[in-house]
Amino acid sequence: MTEAASRDVISTECLIVGAGPTGLFAVFELGLLGIKCQLVDTLAHPGGQCTELYPDKPIYDIPALPVCGAQELVDRLLEQIRPFGAGLHLGQEVSLLVPRADRRFDVETAAGTRFDAGAVIIAAGLGSFQPRRLMVPGADACEGRQVHYRVRNARDFAGKDLLIAGGGDSALDWTLDFCGKARSVTLVHRRPHFRAQPASVARMKELATAGRLRYLEGTISSLSIAGDRITGATVLGADKSLAEVECEHVLAFFGLHPKLGPVADWGLALEKKALRVDTEKFGTSVPGIFAIGDINTYPGKKKLILSGFHEAALAAFGVQHHLYPEQRQFLQYTTTSPIMRQRLGVAPPD
Repeated sequence: MTEAASRDVISTECLIVGAGPTGLFAVFELGLLGIKCQLVDTLAHPGGQCTELYPDKPIYDIPALPVCGAQELVDRLLEQIRPFGAGLHLGQEVSLLVPRADRRFDVETAAGTRFDAGAVIIAAGLGSFQPRRLMVPGADACEGRQVHYRVRNARDFAGKDLLIAGGGDSALDWTLDFCGKARSVTLVHRRPHFRAQPASVARMKELATAGRLRYLEGTISSLSIAGDRITGATVLGADKSLAEVECEHVLAFFGLHPKLGPVADWGLALEKKALRVDTEKFGTSVPGIFAIGDINTYPGKKKLILSGFHEAALAAFGVQHHLYPEQRQFLQYTTTSPIMRQRLGVAPPD
């Protein structure tokens, strides 16, 4: 490598691939250990699925926060990692990751950004993902205006006639959230069994019985379009009956097409399209490469943000040991450790 070329390479102790909640928290855990890092994400903004798919969705299982909006969680994490000055490279997909003989890694993005990394943490969530789309004539032309696969701003739907499709948590959560805020809410699901939380399904059925929302078992078979605007939809029932629904917006929550993308070509052990890791330090089959969050798998794996935070903490110690194998590891606490408080920029207690 020429001297000019080497100046274009960003050298870092650790590179984190993925700037969702788990990747952002990994910055914090690494920072407490005095390890500097850079982050890369394919999206144009940090936050991963929380920001991209449901920024206004309430989250109830973050410790000490009884309820927290998805975007609020991301904003809090960004504030938490501010003292550590991590470099953020957005809108870039990592296309190449090559281990070197000196235990470091050459990493390059499709945009041409290059890194010399001592360790790599993959926190890429579901990988490259696209929402499953509503496959009826006219839906693609209305996408982003009246057909939606995510809710960017819940206020946009207040006072509107909404048709929500799907049987998972996103569909049920938004159905319950918009009931009473939208002018009307109709939920359509293709079968009587739901993938959502049982309490949400029970509440939806209570509201349907009370006439506060409409529930239809079936599938959207066509859209009614006047000019370039959706005015309604036809739902084909399981019994082949047809029901007409007046609506201004269709919100389809059919899940995602998860794709590992380039990660699948990095020579890492896979199991059911996820990266297999140990549960001591969440290392992959390649020493120095770790995987945390939804992209990994191990016995007992639970795809929860809370679990990802736990994995980030242990992976940070794994990174420290990989970078500095001769260094003894000490468990320190932010409440009592002067060096940790210094790294956080927090004044010592009186």
